[in-house]
Amino acid sequence: MALIADILLIAGALGATLYCHVLARRLRRFNDLEKGMGGAIAVLSAQVDDMTKVLHGAQNTARHSTDGLQSLTGRAEDVARRLELLVAAMHDLPSEQPRAPSAAAPTAAPAAAAPVSPPVAPDAAPAAAAPTVQFRRHAQEAAE
Repeated sequence: MALIADILLIAGALGATLYCHVLARRLRRFNDLEKGMGGAIAVLSAQVDDMTKVLHGAQNTARHSTDGLQSLTGRAEDVARRLELLVAAMHDLPSEQPRAPSAAAPTAAPAAAAPVSPPVAPDAAPAAAAPTVQFRRHAQEAAE
């Protein structure tokens, strides 16, 4: 009986050895860096690293663009407020209506009279006066 038990024990050990050898070969093929799953995992890991770097770059670019847009939006809101004030000021100005000719004015001027200069509005500013600065761009141009 001991002999049969020893033979069965040796057969079991040989079967386990054969199973471990086959399993080791399969595992080696599975982890092969060129053909197997190990190569695919290595490639995917490298791609994940690259995508992480690209993602950080995109986040930095988006943050920079957001900051720029916020500053431009602030400037646009300031200009909109100033334009609203200018439009409100335009509504406060009196509208000019043509004046009726006075009754004391002569009806016919003599033909030999001196040449007449074009009429000038009484509230017209002199031509040499500096224009008022309304926008930052104009202020920069006036400073230059």
